[in-house]
Amino acid sequence: MLLSGIIVGLFLGFASGEDGSAGWLRYAPLPHASSYHSIPSSIIALNNTKSSPVYTAQQELHQGIQGIFGKTLSNGTSTGKDGSIIVGTAHAYQKSYGDFDEAGDIEEDGYFLSTEGRQVLILGQNERGALYGAFDYLSRLAQGKLDTVSYVSNPHAPIRWTNEWDNLDGSIERGYAGPSIFFENGFVTGNTTRVAEYARLLASIRINGIIVNNVNANATLLSARNIDGLGRLADAMRPYGVQLGISLNFASPQTFGGLNTFDPLDPTVDAWWANITNQIYARIPDMAGYLVKANSEGQPGPLTYNRSLAEGANMFARAAKPHGGIIMFRAFVYDNHINETNWKADRANAAVEFFRDLDGKFDDNVVVQIKYGPIDFQVREPASPLFSTLRNTSTAIELQVTQEYLGQQTHLVYLAPLWKEILEFDLQADNRSSKVKDIVSGERFRRPLGGSAGVVNVGTNLSWLGSHLAMSNLYAYGLLAWDPALDAEEILQDWIRLTFGHDPKVLETITDMSMKSWPAYENYTGNLGIQTLTDILYTHFGPNPATLDNNGWGQWTRADKFSIGMDRTVKNGTGNAGQYPPAVANVYENIETTPDDLLLWFHHVNYTHRLKSGKTVIQHFYDSHYEGAATAQTLVKQWESLQNKIDGERYEHVLFRQTFQAGHALVWRDSINQFYHNLSEIEDQAKRVGNHPYRIEAEKMTLSGYKTYSVNPFHAASGTTAIVTASNSTVGTATTNVTFESGTYDVAVNYFDLIGGKSQYELQLNNRTIGSWTGDLEDKLGHAPSIYLDGHSATRITFRNITVVKGDLLKISGRPDGIEPAPVDYVSFLPPGIVD
Repeated sequence: MLLSGIIVGLFLGFASGEDGSAGWLRYAPLPHASSYHSIPSSIIALNNTKSSPVYTAQQELHQGIQGIFGKTLSNGTSTGKDGSIIVGTAHAYQKSYGDFDEAGDIEEDGYFLSTEGRQVLILGQNERGALYGAFDYLSRLAQGKLDTVSYVSNPHAPIRWTNEWDNLDGSIERGYAGPSIFFENGFVTGNTTRVAEYARLLASIRINGIIVNNVNANATLLSARNIDGLGRLADAMRPYGVQLGISLNFASPQTFGGLNTFDPLDPTVDAWWANITNQIYARIPDMAGYLVKANSEGQPGPLTYNRSLAEGANMFARAAKPHGGIIMFRAFVYDNHINETNWKADRANAAVEFFRDLDGKFDDNVVVQIKYGPIDFQVREPASPLFSTLRNTSTAIELQVTQEYLGQQTHLVYLAPLWKEILEFDLQADNRSSKVKDIVSGERFRRPLGGSAGVVNVGTNLSWLGSHLAMSNLYAYGLLAWDPALDAEEILQDWIRLTFGHDPKVLETITDMSMKSWPAYENYTGNLGIQTLTDILYTHFGPNPATLDNNGWGQWTRADKFSIGMDRTVKNGTGNAGQYPPAVANVYENIETTPDDLLLWFHHVNYTHRLKSGKTVIQHFYDSHYEGAATAQTLVKQWESLQNKIDGERYEHVLFRQTFQAGHALVWRDSINQFYHNLSEIEDQAKRVGNHPYRIEAEKMTLSGYKTYSVNPFHAASGTTAIVTASNSTVGTATTNVTFESGTYDVAVNYFDLIGGKSQYELQLNNRTIGSWTGDLEDKLGHAPSIYLDGHSATRITFRNITVVKGDLLKISGRPDGIEPAPVDYVSFLPPGIVD
């Protein structure tokens, strides 16, 4: 019996207790590995310096082939090559063995991989390229792709970086996987083991740079102690070909350096930056460069002195150029105090307005880093028009792997399809093909630099991102940065095989879950181009559409009793549509040609406006939110079908998050629908909104030690009201008799889980305990928690297959803790197959 279990485990390709730390580099045993005999018997590495990526490639090949095939390879020498894996640079190969036909086709960071003949050739244009080729070869083997191949693979663009928003105190802005791996207590960490492991993961997906600190930068990063610490980080990453970069605070010469100004045209400021840059490069000769956020969201910048953004960027460019450094200058510049009463005001216009007159004025080593859409990583935005505006400036696309607005790693949202839509979008500049992917590569406008920056925010959590399934987004980001022509579903399936093994059921199920996750999330959050209807003034996690209006941040919906949407036309609105090249502008200007999924981005319409589907806008809202939430329920059942096909630790981890998502999707559904139902006073044709026949509202139960509480925002609670304990030391009870017919039910409790306390709950029927739990999601989920009863803290727990007799006494007991007053919203009795 034990033997059969081992065989099954080998076939499925998982260990009994995996924690996710290996990511997609598990090198699990390949099914029927013993039947594959053509793996070479030795490895010849054409560089044995331990800091060399070629040496790293050799070590990786040893580890990978041992794990996949159980075969130990010897280290060969350059005097022979038959029956060997030869890994190194093309130049080193030519020096030892002579020319090969493909040598001239390999570009910087690219590689040639051939499994033809009696040897395997893995030859990079540089040492980093050789390591990329080794990872590619091992990926193929680990997936069972054992066919003979011979090809050159070159990067689409030279810049393939991650941005980590880590703070020096060890916290991470918009990070959902624990504290920083780079910093602690104001300084660079002393332990770089985790840093090297992260560099290994990034190298395997061909990422070549990391900005290790927050764009909202702390100037003390430039202290002598921290510069030396940054050197240690760079040393740890160098064997993987990953270069370190840092974010800068524009005011550092004044706030840290002791000058009385940070004016970029002041010679003393210019000299100060040149001096500090020389110090950094003396410790880190191969530093990638700087990232700068200036004059945005309160950050200092050149506009303080009436200098242009280009003049500010070029100051850094001059300092870094002698060292080969690149300046990534963020286009995320806008005024966060704009007036919504001005119908022409529009945050979406800011990037073009700030940068269009600067085109061609940036130094050649400056790259303008542009968020993929005009606002801020929303669930759907059009491609930023700035991509087609800057014709004489190198640009890069900024994508967000960390799910700031998109569920914060507690909701499954596979992002590659979203990114693909943007990358493949044709802006038709000068009526020529002008896809975003070809603009940011530098190809379309013949720029020397360009590429991708992905905001990732890994933490000390062993799963790296706080969620095993979210790692598909990091994997996809790297592969799309290398080759944006790749198919999102094919990337996903490669990741599944590498991460969870070869079982066809696992592949099919996770593929289906992931590919429908973005449409589902869009459906139950915000659709028709209205943006993600989250709380933009607080945690960016749960629903609160009212916060998007009546503020200076500019992420407006302009929703009122009769109508909704931003008028961004040239004819009547903000003119944003006119920022696009004419062929695209004409589509967005006309309501008849604007795609429905961007309707409310470009047009202000009545709730009764009919879409191309024939539905009204408001009915589409109602239906989509119900459809999206219903899809979220199916994700739980799909994942449960994989029990015993996924190792226990990762299975339970994902199941917990899918269960949370299913409950929180219902919170989103009810909140958004109730908000617009109240605002528009238009009924849902299906009579669902506000009608919950399976619920018992907690405030309608008999209360002892509990009191009613009006929740704000009102739509975050069913019936607008919840119950909380009368004090933070009072145990509360709520009782009522069950009025539902006798039978078997899933009993769900919606409650609020606040940070700052861990209340304890018990649910009873006729004094028989059917469930108990603790409000401790702040320990189990990495999302940004809330101290309020709101759409962020609203959650549910479900107890399945409970036998209920009509008339049973239902009792909820809540023991408060800290600031958390054991809040409860409602209890649902759900017959089989019913979604609340």
